[in-house]
Amino acid sequence: MRSYARHQGTQTSESMIAADMAGSGESAQTATVTGYLRALEKIFVVEEMSAWRPFLRSKTPIRLSDVRYFVDPAIAAASLVARPRDLVNDLETMGALFKTLCVRDLRVYADAFGGKIFHYRDKNDLECDAVVHLPNGQYGLTEIKLGGDALIEEGAGTLKKLASKIDTSKMPAPAFLMVLTGVGPYAYRRKDGVYVVPVGCLKD
Repeated sequence: MRSYARHQGTQTSESMIAADMAGSGESAQTATVTGYLRALEKIFVVEEMSAWRPFLRSKTPIRLSDVRYFVDPAIAAASLVARPRDLVNDLETMGALFKTLCVRDLRVYADAFGGKIFHYRDKNDLECDAVVHLPNGQYGLTEIKLGGDALIEEGAGTLKKLASKIDTSKMPAPAFLMVLTGVGPYAYRRKDGVYVVPVGCLKD
């Protein structure tokens, strides 16, 4: 679980998790890791995110591996023995935990409407952290950022770039583009149409 926590939010293979465990002095075969992960899925400790396969204007290969997530970031923090002060001094790990928290909340709210959450990443490393897909075919693209103008701008740029690649003659355009952040008193819509939403506002 410590190794899984170090690789949450990524498409790391099970063989790489086994190698990471070996590097930490714990021996495990890939088949053993696979068995452990399936067991953790069955008891709702991990829930991996499948890849989204949109119709694109270009023939860009999509990376189809699942993304690794715990069902709750608290499990990851406990596995890493990460305390608040540790996270303040390690924003990379904090960002990974925050992403897990956001994915958890998006899954909960999407499930209320019968929806599912997917991820997108292509061979050029254009990616989208979460695609909210509803049963009626509507979907929205979401990038997750801790906060700050530069990161919000980066996330908005990624969303607009991906939206421009979607072949809207074969599928609808995104219903929304959203940068989900960790801070802020309210949600707002930018001039370019991208929503900036603090995670605490999702319930509203």
